[in-house]
Amino acid sequence: MAPILNRKPIAAPSHPEASVGVRLNPIQATATVVIHPGSMFLRIGRASDTIPQAIPHVIARRRKTVGAVAHEDSTLIPAVDVDPEAQKVMEETRVSVTRVLSSCLTSEGQHRHPVSSEKIQEYNQGVKPKILAGSCDLHWTKVDPNQEFVIGEEVLYLNPSEKFNVHWPIRRGRFNLHSGVGGTLTSILSDLEVIWGSCIQQYLDIPLKDLKHYGAVLVVPDIYDRHHVKETVNLLLNRLCFSRCFIHLESVCATFGAGLSYACVVDVGDQKTVVSCVEDGISHTETRLCMEYGGSDVTQLFHFLLKKCGFPWKDCNPSHRIDFLLLQELKENLCHINLDIFGIQERAFQIKQPELPLLQYKIKVGDDCLVAPLGYFHPELFALTGTKKVYTLQRSRGDPEDPHDEDYLVLTQRRGAKDMTDGGQAEIGTQNEDSQLGSSLLDDEMDTNETAPSVTLQETERELQCDQLLGVDQAIIQSIDLCDSDDLKRKMFSCILVVGGGLLFSGVETWLYNRLSMQIPILYRGDQLDIITQPKDMDPRITTWKGAAIMSCLDTAQELWIRQGEWQRFGVRMLRERAPFTWFISITVMPDNANSLITSSRTDNLMDKVNLATNISQLTGHIVSIKSVVS
Repeated sequence: MAPILNRKPIAAPSHPEASVGVRLNPIQATATVVIHPGSMFLRIGRASDTIPQAIPHVIARRRKTVGAVAHEDSTLIPAVDVDPEAQKVMEETRVSVTRVLSSCLTSEGQHRHPVSSEKIQEYNQGVKPKILAGSCDLHWTKVDPNQEFVIGEEVLYLNPSEKFNVHWPIRRGRFNLHSGVGGTLTSILSDLEVIWGSCIQQYLDIPLKDLKHYGAVLVVPDIYDRHHVKETVNLLLNRLCFSRCFIHLESVCATFGAGLSYACVVDVGDQKTVVSCVEDGISHTETRLCMEYGGSDVTQLFHFLLKKCGFPWKDCNPSHRIDFLLLQELKENLCHINLDIFGIQERAFQIKQPELPLLQYKIKVGDDCLVAPLGYFHPELFALTGTKKVYTLQRSRGDPEDPHDEDYLVLTQRRGAKDMTDGGQAEIGTQNEDSQLGSSLLDDEMDTNETAPSVTLQETERELQCDQLLGVDQAIIQSIDLCDSDDLKRKMFSCILVVGGGLLFSGVETWLYNRLSMQIPILYRGDQLDIITQPKDMDPRITTWKGAAIMSCLDTAQELWIRQGEWQRFGVRMLRERAPFTWFISITVMPDNANSLITSSRTDNLMDKVNLATNISQLTGHIVSIKSVVS
């Protein structure tokens, strides 16, 4: 809900190009391209499409010179050498989870008998492969000698003997910056330009020269880097030459796609998990938490558990692209959180590799199929993939390209406070609209704060105590606990929306319901607790994309579009004025063993609410109508 202010909100400054001589024509869904970039997949399509195209978000570039340094980003998040202490914690956690599973009851009230891992291991170690055919139906990607790059699924079947460097431009939900080949910001933006441009031509059948007649919708993470978002918008408008651009947060788009007016959104991707509370189209900044684990971590953990049980395919290497595809398939087919499935189960899988015979193995599995996905609730098991971090948002340090950024507002606050202290009269008649907005915000803050004007940011931050990496259920509790009011907390606890492809396991909604129902404070327990994993029977992997497509076609969203001419003239200032979420924030990184997580200060929260109330007020009235559109 938008806050009630003591002063009349000041309208955002308008530009002549945006208001004079430019007619806002209705946005056509067929002329709008919705782009949802992820760590593993790029989901892209016209806003009029029923489902988007899902393409592996990867590019392979040919090495131009003989003897050039070879580079290949790992397809799966690589495993690391775990120190003895972490190994001990992992094993204790695994044993504890196994015991809990043995003590659980099925839906019919039957006891789940413990599984003997020794019997499973003894059987699996004696398994020999069965040759089903002399060759399989997989083939290496055919590459033209003059072909400079390969994108998408073709990269996964690229022969390792080919002289290509493989780059995944996004890792853990952020730009994959590193010191190796292709790790600079310029290289990553170039990779994104080639991948997106090629997908638009190949899958949407739109020539790049015609993009001047199309608009682009960009879905950005809830925990975003302002500089990276700015460069991505510049890529869309100046390099791909879209005529206009619209950006919004993943969590808000998810609620639009699900047809919900409010929800605690849990977005579980391949390499990150984000929790955010959304109400009436507004994502509350202070509630956003991002944990560095996802589906890739579950895949690595499942492979680790299979090896402990005598996995017969000894040559499996998760760093190889073909082997990665097999492990993903095994995880999707075998892993679950269904307590009704227990005991020793026999399963078969096939080994498909180009130019090699088609093999089949039959193995036995037990509760390890449940332990791997339960790593989301016991993240100590994910130590296998390295140290994890938790990301939140705080005030940004300003932008040199924006003369009226948040630093300017802070300076005008202090100057105004000093003038008032000296008995002077602050002159505001010549200040522009941004200055007036900042002064009104910061004067309100001064009215309720008797400390000196030079209070630092660190002195006004709130702390979230966290001595270890949060599980999904703990992150939900912590996120909702950071909401402003008790009523909002009750609303968030009553509706949990799970989106993304990382938590697509049978029985997860029941397990999450049981975990949360035991931890919700009595004060905030309502009549119901809805765990929504498939809104409107929709694939949760496309819910966010679908919401962005719906939102972009609303008539009241037209004023939030950034047009190419405006961007070329005013640059990043257009994001501050048009983005339907607060632009005055940046990422805070805290390690998993930190004593606290830093969240937004009270001043930032007030600035958040005023900006959002100004920019998105016209969108919030359409939540109800979206429900009927989605259904």
